[in-house]
Amino acid sequence: MNKPVAVTTERVDDIPLLLAQLKRMGVQELLDEHFPTHGSWQGLSLGQVAVVWLSHILSQADHRLNQVQGWVEHHLETVGVSLGQDLRGLDLSDDRLESLLRYLSKDSSWKSFEEALSQRQLQVYDLSPKRVRLDSTSVSSFWNANEEGLFQRGHSKDHRPDLAQLKLMLATLDPLGLPIASEIVAGNCADDPLYEPAVHQVRATIGIRGLLYVGDCKMSSLSTRHLIHSGGDYYLCPLSKTQVSPEDLQQYLLPVKEDPVKLEDVIYNYADGTMTLIAQGFEQLHTCNFTKEGAPSTWKERRLVVYSIAHAKAEKKALQARIDKTQKELETLNQPRRGRKLFPDLDSFVQGVERIISKHRVQSVFQLKFQEQVEQQSQRRYRDRSARMNQQLRRKRTEYETATS
Repeated sequence: MNKPVAVTTERVDDIPLLLAQLKRMGVQELLDEHFPTHGSWQGLSLGQVAVVWLSHILSQADHRLNQVQGWVEHHLETVGVSLGQDLRGLDLSDDRLESLLRYLSKDSSWKSFEEALSQRQLQVYDLSPKRVRLDSTSVSSFWNANEEGLFQRGHSKDHRPDLAQLKLMLATLDPLGLPIASEIVAGNCADDPLYEPAVHQVRATIGIRGLLYVGDCKMSSLSTRHLIHSGGDYYLCPLSKTQVSPEDLQQYLLPVKEDPVKLEDVIYNYADGTMTLIAQGFEQLHTCNFTKEGAPSTWKERRLVVYSIAHAKAEKKALQARIDKTQKELETLNQPRRGRKLFPDLDSFVQGVERIISKHRVQSVFQLKFQEQVEQQSQRRYRDRSARMNQQLRRKRTEYETATS
C-alpha cells in the first residue's frame, strides 16, 4: 500500500532574500564572534537568532518580541532551509529574544562589532569613501523619564517637550547613506560633544584619512574643527554666530560694499535639464588658533561667504510683512478706544512705540520723529457749571522712514 504523503504549504515571501543578504553582510558570524554566549545557551546561536529576528522585522514591519515565535512556526521549512539548520518555534521565543537584547546592550562589544561590520561592507561592496555626513537627531517616546535611563526630557526637535526622548548620533557615507558609526545617549545631552566621538569611530572603522566631514552648525565648534584638521581630514559646515559674530560678518562684507569684488556664481542643474543661478559668493582666508593640552596649533581655514537668492527673497518678504504690521499698529497706537487709556505724556507714548518696533524686530528699519499738539475744545455752560475751555494733548508720529535691503 502507498503511504500517505504529508504536504506542508508555506509562504516564502521575501524571507530567503533577507536571510541571504544578512549572510552576505556577515551579520551572523560577526555577532557570534563579538557577543559570546553562556555555556547554557542551546539551539540556534545568538547570531542565527538575531538574523531571523531582523528578517521578521524587515518582512513584517513589526519589532514586537511576542510576534516572532508564531511567525517562525508558520515558516519553519523556509527559515530552516535558508539557515541550513533545523529549528523550532521556541528558538525564537520571547525569553530568547530578551536574552539576545541583554547581550547586545554591552557598549564595548557593540562598538567592536559595528566597526567590523562596517569594514566588511566596505570590502564586500568595494566602496571608496570620500565624504562622511555627521548629524544628530532625537527620538521621542511616551516612556517615563528616570534619572538612570536614556529617555530624558530635553530640548525637543519634534516640538514635544512633554515627551521623554533619547538622542542618536549617526555617521553615514555620502552619497550612499550607508551608516558607519552610531551613538545613543540620553535625551538631555547636548549635541555638540557628540561629534568628536563620532569622528574617532569613523577613523577607527574606515582607516582612511583625507575624508571630507560634512555637518551642521553644531559641528562648527573650534575643538571639533581642530580634531578633524589635525587628523589630516577636511570639514564643511556652516559657522554659527558663536564662531562668526554679526560684526565679523560685516567685516567680511566690507569689500563687497566698498570695492568691486568678483562674485562666483553657483549654478544648480535640475533633473529636467534646466540650470538656474541659486547663489553667489566669495572666499575668505581665516587663521584659526587652538591650544590643546598646552600644544598650540594654527591652520588656514577657507570661509565661503554665500548670498542665497531664495533665502534672500524669503527674508525680504518676511521683513516687509513685519514692516506692514508695525506701520498698522503705530497708526492706531494713540487712537482712543473703549477700554484703553491714552498715554499721559510723550515719554510713555515713545515707550509704547519702541515696544511695537522691538516686538516686530524692525529697530534698524524705522526712523521716527514725534510731536505734541495742544487742542482746545470749548465746553458750554451747564446748570451750575460755567463755560470753559479744555485742553487735550494729541501725540502722534509726524514722520517715519523705512529702509529695506
